[in-house]
Amino acid sequence: MFVAFFIGFFLFWEYSVLWFDIPLYILTPPSLIIENGAADLPRLLDYTLVTGTEVIIGYVLAVVLALPLGLAIAFSIILKRTIYPFIVCIEMVPKIAFAPLFISWLGFGLLPKVIIVFLVCFFPIVLNAIMAFNSLSEELTLFSRSTGAGIWRTFFKVRLPAALPQCFVGFKYAAINATVGAAIAEFIGSDEGLGFYIQIVTGNMRPDLAFAGIFFLTLLGLCLFGLVTLAERLLIPWHISVRRN
Repeated sequence: MFVAFFIGFFLFWEYSVLWFDIPLYILTPPSLIIENGAADLPRLLDYTLVTGTEVIIGYVLAVVLALPLGLAIAFSIILKRTIYPFIVCIEMVPKIAFAPLFISWLGFGLLPKVIIVFLVCFFPIVLNAIMAFNSLSEELTLFSRSTGAGIWRTFFKVRLPAALPQCFVGFKYAAINATVGAAIAEFIGSDEGLGFYIQIVTGNMRPDLAFAGIFFLTLLGLCLFGLVTLAERLLIPWHISVRRN
């Protein structure tokens, strides 16, 4: 069903450009996008590597730092009353608003883009982690203690497995937004990367190459999301959200 829809959509796109006599500088048919994108493939691959590096580093840092912080806030009343409201307030601010500041402070290199990706990914992960570690019922906690299980055994055998499904909601949401953060940061200030590439070719009235850049950006996001989904299947194969798929 999906393949048929996919093929039908691109066939409609291909022939609608001819039927409605749309200028090529406005909308390019898929066949021309593939042809011209293949001709510019080396540059597209180089820029995909640049954007991919920004995405992977920012995403991994977000997971490594956000998960322990979410755990700490969930178990600490002091942190819940101090750090948690601050995180909620920062989450309400569009992260891209910080991009011009980071670029003016740190230049056009890798670091400001990684920071933007980190910020885009960090807050969904930490907020879902807080919710996940607070979601275990009191009855299950008391039952674990009644069996003689200690704090650490209860955490690794009961609380952590129960929290992982909600944590993966944050991981997936962050994976979806990671490439968005990298691309927009490159729009604002960069001299390489897929966001920079799309901006330059669009300014040159080349929608064919812009769509090629968007395709590689989408492919990059799908790869990251696929890796997170694979990790979910490996770590919580027993959960109903995994078994239904």
